[in-house]
Amino acid sequence: MSGGGGGTILERDQESDAEVRRVDQENINTFGRLNARLYEVRASRDDLKKKLEQIDDASTELMMGSGDSVLLLLGDAFFECTEEEATEHCEAEADRLQGTVDELEEEESAILEEQGTLKRVLYARFGQSINLEDK
Repeated sequence: MSGGGGGTILERDQESDAEVRRVDQENINTFGRLNARLYEVRASRDDLKKKLEQIDDASTELMMGSGDSVLLLLGDAFFECTEEEATEHCEAEADRLQGTVDELEEEESAILEEQGTLKRVLYARFGQSINLEDK
């Protein structure tokens, strides 16, 4: 039966009477920390992917340029440079950001793998009495 808060209320025979041991609490805490980090990793990855798209758009604009000098924004200042220098900068920045995205995706995979292990352990111990799902 469903409660008004969107959660599920278990029938008495579905509940687990398992005592929460120290190791269980540590596993639950670890799962929670991993879940928080997972959201951080995904947000960072999404932000970097947006920056990569912006750099790709800038590179496309540079390719369609007329060979004149351009203004390149570095930090809070603009610097005048050639289109070739700006293109090289964009390519280097894109490579750097892509490397970071790849690292974040690897970290996401590792987190999901560790969470899967913890879910198996915790669900085996507590059954439906514990909810480790996002929604």
